[in-house]
Amino acid sequence: MVYRITKEKMDSYREHMLQEEFAPDTIKKYLRDIRAFAVWLECAADRQRKSGEIFTGKSQPGAEATASIESPVSDDGIHRSGVLLEEEAAVQVDKEASTGWKTHLTKAGYAPATINAMISSLNSFFDFLGWKECQVKFLKIQRRTFREQEKELSRAEYGRLLETARENGNSRLALLLETICATGIRVSEVRYITVEAFYRKRADISLKGKIRTILIPGKLCKKLRDYARKQNITTGEIFITRKGNGMSRCQIWREMKKLCEKAGVNPSKVFPHNLRHLFARTFYKVCRDIVKLADVLGHSSIETTRIYLMSTGETHARQMERLGLVS
Repeated sequence: MVYRITKEKMDSYREHMLQEEFAPDTIKKYLRDIRAFAVWLECAADRQRKSGEIFTGKSQPGAEATASIESPVSDDGIHRSGVLLEEEAAVQVDKEASTGWKTHLTKAGYAPATINAMISSLNSFFDFLGWKECQVKFLKIQRRTFREQEKELSRAEYGRLLETARENGNSRLALLLETICATGIRVSEVRYITVEAFYRKRADISLKGKIRTILIPGKLCKKLRDYARKQNITTGEIFITRKGNGMSRCQIWREMKKLCEKAGVNPSKVFPHNLRHLFARTFYKVCRDIVKLADVLGHSSIETTRIYLMSTGETHARQMERLGLVS
C-alpha cells in the first residue's frame, strides 16, 4: 500500500484531536511536527530528483530542507508558505522515511527529549491513519537522577522576579507569577482562574480529558479580588489583555523573559512551567506525600511527579561526597 500525506488527512487528524479534546497548544504542536516531517521529506526528494538520484528516507537533505523545518506556522498549525499538502505529497511515506527523519533530527543537534516529542507527534498521526508499519521507536534516554543547576529556579530568584515585575508597574504579571507558583497550575490552565473561582476559593480545571479541583489559598484569593476590582473585572478570566482576551502562552512567556536582566536571573530558568516545578518541590517539603502531590498537579503517573522532585547536580554532588567512600 502507498502512504502519502495529504491536506485531507491532516484535516481529518485535526478534527480527531478536537473530538478527543486535545489541548489547543497540543494540536498546534502535533500538526507543526507532522508538517515539518512532510516538508523535510519533500525537499529531500526534490533535491535528489534534480540530481538524478533515487530518493530514500535514509538520505540526508541539504540546507534547504533543514531550513524548511523552521517554516512559519499559523495559529492553526498550517504552513503560511503554502508549500505541500494542498495536493498529495509527491513522496511516499514509509518506515525508511520515518527513520531518516529521526536520524536527521539527531544529526541536526536537537535535544533527545525534543526528538522524542516530535516522534510522538508523528507516531500518533500514523496510528490514527492505521500506518503502524511507518512508526519508529523513541530514542532511549537513561533517566537522570538530578536536575541541571542552571535550570532550577530558587525561592530567592522567584522573589526577585516578583519584585522586579512590581517595580516595573506590571502588577498583572506579578500576580500571575504568584498564582501559577502558589497553585501549581499549568500555563494552559490560567484561564480557569476566574472571578467565580476566587469567590469559591477553588477552580475546577478540565484538561486532557480529566477534571480536577485546585484550591486557591485565601491570601491569593484576596489579591485576585483586589486586582479584579481595580481592573473592573466582574466576571470570567482574571488575566486578560486590554481587548478582554485571555493572555496567551507566548505573551506570558515574553513578559517573563523581559524580567530576567533586571531581576538578575538566568533566562534559562524563567518560564511558566518552572514555577510549577518550584510549587512541587515546596509542596513536597511540607507534606512529604508524593501521591497527594501527583493528584494536585494532575499527573496520571507518579513517575512524572518524581521528575519534578529531582535535586540539582550540585545537591547530588554534595550527597555523593557525604558517602565518604574516597579515602
